Order: sequence, then structure tokens, then C-alpha cells
Amino acid sequence: MLGELITSKTRLRLLIKFFVSQANRGYLNGLATEMGESTNGIRKELNHLQGAGYLKKVKINNKVEYKANVDHPLFEVLRKVVLKHLGLEDLVETVLERMGDVDQIILVGDYARGNDTGNIEVFLIGQGLNMDYITQLENKIEDLIGRKVSFYLASKFSPDREHIILFNSKP
Repeated sequence: MLGELITSKTRLRLLIKFFVSQANRGYLNGLATEMGESTNGIRKELNHLQGAGYLKKVKINNKVEYKANVDHPLFEVLRKVVLKHLGLEDLVETVLERMGDVDQIILVGDYARGNDTGNIEVFLIGQGLNMDYITQLENKIEDLIGRKVSFYLASKFSPDREHIILFNSKP
């Protein structure tokens, strides 16, 4: 969906990196290594995104770090478009529609770090969740969003690893 609109694969990967979670940050060499791209290609796309106001440039010590500009008027719109592109919006809707006792849906792994690897890892937090039903749901969601999905069930979540809360029933 978004790949047809944004023809630069590097720009698309950067948008995913920074807009899947506003906490994601990166610097030129780290992003080039992470994405397997040249620093010149990454620099060009970072400059485009920063010039348009979508990214902020922050100098920390001797490194320039980039992050999403949460003050940009289109920040929430872009974030929703990125989540829709990855299928995360559909994933949340399907889980909540079919499993009413979910307290939290938490994204972990590569996608929480902003890397579109094709394998989505999700923790479902709640009481009395049915693993057999969730296994069936995995296949339906995978067909719906075109990515591999792995669900993990728990009664609580320890936030000692990088994560993004996609849904929280308790404010």
C-alpha cells in the first residue's frame, strides 16, 4: 500500500523506523548499518524528511541523532498510515473483536524497534486467554496483513525489553 505511494525503499524504511514509535531514534552510521544501505543514501533521505519537517535533528555529544517530529501537524496521520501499512491496526481490531478479555496488546521484537522484517511479535495480556483460539487467529491475521504473526500470552508484562503498547484497556 505505502510502497506504491513512496517509491524510495530507503525513505519508506526510515518512515517505518521513526513513525512506528515516537521513541525510536537513530544516527546516520547506525541507520546505514541497520538497513544495509550506504551512508550517502541514508543521509539524502534523512535530509529530505528533516527538510519537510517530519524528522528532528538533535546533536548529542559529537553525534547527530534523528527522531520523529511529534509536533508536526501530520505526525499522527503519518503514524496511523505506517501502522496501517504494517497491518498493526488490523491486528489490534481483529484481536479485540474476537477476544474481548484482552487488557493490553504489546508489540515487541523487530517491529518495536521500527524494522519491517515480516515477523510481528505480540504479547496479549489478560486473564483466561485461549491459546488454541489464538493459534487459529494467528493464521487469519497473517492472511489479512501478509506478515508472520507470533502471539505470546501472559497475565502481566515486564517492561524490561523494547516494546510499544498498541492497546491498553486500563488508563
